[in-house]
Amino acid sequence: MKIKVPKDVITIAKILRDNGHSCYLVGGAVRDQLLGLKAKDHDLCSDAKPEEIIKLFNKVIPTGIKHGTVTILIKKIPYEITTFRVDGQYTDGRRPDQISFTSDLLEDLKRRDFTINAIAFDILKNKIIDPNNGIEDISNRIIRAIGVPEERFNEDGLRSIRACRFASQLEFCIEPSTLLGIKNCLNKIPDLSKERIYDELIKIFLTSKPSISFELFRKTGILPIILPELSSCIGVDQKGNHSYDVYTHLLKSCDAAPRDNEIVRIAALFHDIGKPESKGTDDKGTPTFHNHEMYSSRTADKIMQRYRFPKEKSRRIIHLIENHMFHYTDEWTDSAVRRFIRRVGIESLDNIYKLREADISGMSEGKESYTNLIQLKSRVMKILEQENAFSIKDLAINGNDLMNILKVPGGPHIGMILEFLLESVLEDPNQNKKDVLLKIAESYYNQIR
Repeated sequence: MKIKVPKDVITIAKILRDNGHSCYLVGGAVRDQLLGLKAKDHDLCSDAKPEEIIKLFNKVIPTGIKHGTVTILIKKIPYEITTFRVDGQYTDGRRPDQISFTSDLLEDLKRRDFTINAIAFDILKNKIIDPNNGIEDISNRIIRAIGVPEERFNEDGLRSIRACRFASQLEFCIEPSTLLGIKNCLNKIPDLSKERIYDELIKIFLTSKPSISFELFRKTGILPIILPELSSCIGVDQKGNHSYDVYTHLLKSCDAAPRDNEIVRIAALFHDIGKPESKGTDDKGTPTFHNHEMYSSRTADKIMQRYRFPKEKSRRIIHLIENHMFHYTDEWTDSAVRRFIRRVGIESLDNIYKLREADISGMSEGKESYTNLIQLKSRVMKILEQENAFSIKDLAINGNDLMNILKVPGGPHIGMILEFLLESVLEDPNQNKKDVLLKIAESYYNQIR
């Protein structure tokens, strides 16, 4: 497999060579191309020290200069370059306390996390350097820690989570001694920053099968540390259309959600996560989960606050979870369909459909039925093609009309009347006429004032 590099990277390498320094492509860009994938980032390493690199290039940002890393900007494109180094102890579980620069590429490659990420490519000589047999592990689709696994995972606890994420991302297996090393270093996980865990979780949600990572979290003991709420779903049995426990159902639903839709993917993993808390039994001893969508939304909100999800992203996910429990039948009246649209919101309809499809897919193997959902989509589409009001702003009158025509004083009564009018219009769209709504508003106002 030929390793390709951008012209700008070749330019960087030539400038370094002309000034007596080496330059190598390293890490994910090499690994991904050996797998036949497109490189995302082009990380470089060199024997040139940060201050020497700063002198050689016009625009250099000292992004991590304390640890030998700077970023070269060429045509506004960033290229991160790190000086060969040997790391000291990692007392903070993230970065070495001390580093020492070295001129030896092999020493630098030895300090990295996994063999598949410790392959270097000599840009100008077109030569691969692989002292840790990373190419063989790529060929065998194996994730292997460099050296003693416990030493690598004790240096930075995030490497345990990264190993599980790479398993999903690349669909690789973690080799036994590396897996054991993760189990032996769980004490490093609680000290990780929530932002770093969030970044890894988001990368997992964007893989083809997030369940691979979450299952590895379960097998290694990471899951009850970072997602105890999901761990609590293991062994919680369900009846009816469900063939799996809540935990397995959530993983299968997450896998079934669209890979390119992060909001639905996350909602799929969390949509039933409150079932253990809401579990009860009926008079026949059958498990029940009344109002589990509300328990699930609160639990999901707690998780997302813990990992500092952006507020708007959290809001959209919670909205889907709160509204995923709808049971459409052909007995629904048109007004019931309109209320469904009003409750979910036109802008969220596509996502709620996708969540329901993932939910159904995760219930059982090969027994999925989407008939009711297809019928609901069809009815919603017909109603949306008509002139209908689904929010207060769609009404034929507004708050000013109530105050100016009916002399309703400003305040909470205005909102109450408009909500009542919207309910009336959802029941019968023909009432959405100014004169009709004013009569209804006047009658209702006389009752509540």
